[in-house]
Amino acid sequence: MEANIGIISTLSISALLFGYLLGSIPFGLIFARMGGLGDIRKIGSGNIGATNVLRSGRKGVAAATLLADMLKGVIAVWVALSFGQEAGLLAGLGAFLGHCFPIWLKFKGGKGVATYIGVLVVLSWKAAAIFAVVWLLIAAITRYSSLAALVASLAVVAGLFWLNMNLVGYLFVLMTVLIWIFHRANISRLLAGTEGKIGSKG
Repeated sequence: MEANIGIISTLSISALLFGYLLGSIPFGLIFARMGGLGDIRKIGSGNIGATNVLRSGRKGVAAATLLADMLKGVIAVWVALSFGQEAGLLAGLGAFLGHCFPIWLKFKGGKGVATYIGVLVVLSWKAAAIFAVVWLLIAAITRYSSLAALVASLAVVAGLFWLNMNLVGYLFVLMTVLIWIFHRANISRLLAGTEGKIGSKG
């Protein structure tokens, strides 16, 4: 019994660490430098995510960043799921935390939305579709990427529990709360009417 608990504990820690290290790869920073943009942390909001990369005007670099950040979540969960659902969930959480708190950048990373989506795609394509539809609708109406992400994240949590995916739902409750915390400055700007819109370089 104790041996089995030890194996489960080791597997859980390994899955979380694997996801974290994968999530910690700062693709936005890497791709921006490869594209001749310099340090993306000195552009716009200073964030390493795709939305800030887009503010540089380089749509291709932003798209590559978005895809790579999503793939961090996809790969982490997909690999870890072969060891069980718990490992998959922990690896997904690790990838999300790694993106937000990368060890290579003194734990100052992105806000996690793209990696959040990547984790979601593997765990529930239906909930991922809900996110996509809600994000596109809100973004089309308001042109606020941050608002679209915030509303879509709430729709995901509701959708997961509606689909009776409670364990996955609890994971996304945690990640959604963190996403809202990371977007507190955006929320303040939205309330003040000063938030930058999609395509804005400010």
